[in-house]
Amino acid sequence: MVHFVGAGCGAKDLITVRGAKLLSEADVVIWAGSLVNPQLLEYCKEGCEIHDSAYLTLEQVLAIVEQAESAGKTTVRLHTGDSSIYGAVREQFDELDKRSIAYDVCPGVSAFSGVAATLKAEYTLPDVSQTVIITRMEGRTPVPAREKMHLLASHHATMCLYLSTGLLEKLQDELTAGGYEPDTPAAIVYKASWPDEKVFRCTIQDLAKVATENHITKTALIVIGDFLGNAYDRSKLYDPGFSTEFREATK
Repeated sequence: MVHFVGAGCGAKDLITVRGAKLLSEADVVIWAGSLVNPQLLEYCKEGCEIHDSAYLTLEQVLAIVEQAESAGKTTVRLHTGDSSIYGAVREQFDELDKRSIAYDVCPGVSAFSGVAATLKAEYTLPDVSQTVIITRMEGRTPVPAREKMHLLASHHATMCLYLSTGLLEKLQDELTAGGYEPDTPAAIVYKASWPDEKVFRCTIQDLAKVATENHITKTALIVIGDFLGNAYDRSKLYDPGFSTEFREATK
């Protein structure tokens, strides 16, 4: 059996209870060593066989899994954050299906959730933004033409940008071409929830400058939008003048 486990956004105790239990029971762990906090390996039992997938191809990962399966062992594939976002798991699922190897998925706390907690921010504010776009800049790996950054930016929604820290000058151009004002609030959050977490609040026009001045080149999430400002409407959910199925409105 293979368990795909989301490690969470960084801090050791932000893995789910289920994820920690699966990790503690695993005979073999294949972990994303370039991104996952190594403290999470402290959950592993003595004698657990550990492999760092940063040095492996998909074919090599599958070979380790097949060997574990033939020996009747349980494997945890430990992915950063939540494996459903930029986790490259679909290709693993398909290969395991071809081999009739059983697997399941344990979700994790994604970086965009960790960043919101660090910033003490709410992505969806009434009359500001009710949509969150999770995406990345086009780099060595292309994006579909309909998902070019300037097209997504035209919605003026909240944006959470993964894998884009090294492309900030181009990002600035794309965002403003899509309709964002240059002084739209932004933040660069480096390693949210890790002990060496860093937060840099700025505007779109200063993203590249701030990252360069602070030597941030990777392992950071970029968030964009007016949710970082101070103007918003009160939620109707707790408005005394708004009726719900649980209470009547008061005058």
